[in-house]
Amino acid sequence: MATKAAEMKAEGIDVINFSVGEPDFNTPSHIIAAGQKAMDDGFTKYTAGPGMIEFRKAICEKLKRENGITYEPADILVSNGEKQSLYNVCQALFDTGDEVVVFRPYWVSFPEFVRLADAEPVLVDTVAENNFEPDFDDLSNKITSNIKGVILNSPSNPTGGIWGEDAIVKLLRIAKENNWVVISDECYERLVYDGEFVSTEKLNRQHKIGAVVITCLSLSKTYAMTGWRIGYAAGPRDIIKAMAKIQGQATSCANSIGQKAGIEALTGDQSCVDNMKTAFRERRDFIIQLLNDLPGISCAVPGGAFYAFPDFSSYLGRLGNGNLLKDTFDISEYILGCVNVVTVPGDGFGAPGHIRFSYATSKEIIQKGIDRVRSALENIA
Repeated sequence: MATKAAEMKAEGIDVINFSVGEPDFNTPSHIIAAGQKAMDDGFTKYTAGPGMIEFRKAICEKLKRENGITYEPADILVSNGEKQSLYNVCQALFDTGDEVVVFRPYWVSFPEFVRLADAEPVLVDTVAENNFEPDFDDLSNKITSNIKGVILNSPSNPTGGIWGEDAIVKLLRIAKENNWVVISDECYERLVYDGEFVSTEKLNRQHKIGAVVITCLSLSKTYAMTGWRIGYAAGPRDIIKAMAKIQGQATSCANSIGQKAGIEALTGDQSCVDNMKTAFRERRDFIIQLLNDLPGISCAVPGGAFYAFPDFSSYLGRLGNGNLLKDTFDISEYILGCVNVVTVPGDGFGAPGHIRFSYATSKEIIQKGIDRVRSALENIA
């Protein structure tokens, strides 16, 4: 879909893109200035493999201040984006014959991280009506002795859903009982619109569960730094050390300039985060209303991230331009071809019938895009 959209845009076609998984804001100026200063000061060389010590100290201070969890720099690995941290932990922990629980809808990379470690994902259902929290009956039916870990993502990509504390605590207890490592992707931690975010490891410590938790976080979404490629992981030192060895052989260290900018991001003025969060909340409310006004569409209000995940299943099995709409790939293709609007099929996330819309764009573009989607749906037979 993204490739087709890029080709159409190159041809001068007016394309509206709801597929983007990154803020439309520029990196805040004080963070850019820190990166520029790093270059001017000649900070353009390798850093320590796990990340420069000043940055890891800043991460520890941030985790204590914002997440309520205490670590030392040796418990931190800075990576080329959080995606690398997630890949590293799967490579460090899993092997042939192992299984890893992945909840669906899932971010498309989760099952692939597991498979690239020669393990197999065990896909477990969630309950759409309950913020896509785990279906614990389905989980119970799929538990085997081969399962070594579980990946959770709250706030979620693609749903924007946030799991309640009770669900996370229940999962932690199951993980402890079965000796699973919990990999918690908290990429969207600062983009929570209703209530306060709570880290999985904080709940693990508060309830004295004792599960093994690796927390993976990012600067990309919080500070509009997707292109800087800076993420990090925090967890038990032996696992972090193993992850660092793998990263050292793959990519050495993370971007030195990005790490300097990252220090400013975590320790500097945070009003930029609040401003972006306010804009995203307004856009969320706007797009959810527009989506729910579409014929045959229902969309729950997501608690975080910047995605809406409406249900388009009422259009499955119908005809668009004479072609049978068998799945959401077909629906997204039809919408793109009919009205030049890019969406992301839910089938790719393991969620048939749903389509992901990113609202990381202006309200004017959201209005224009949803109006186009309406006209496309009206022509489905």
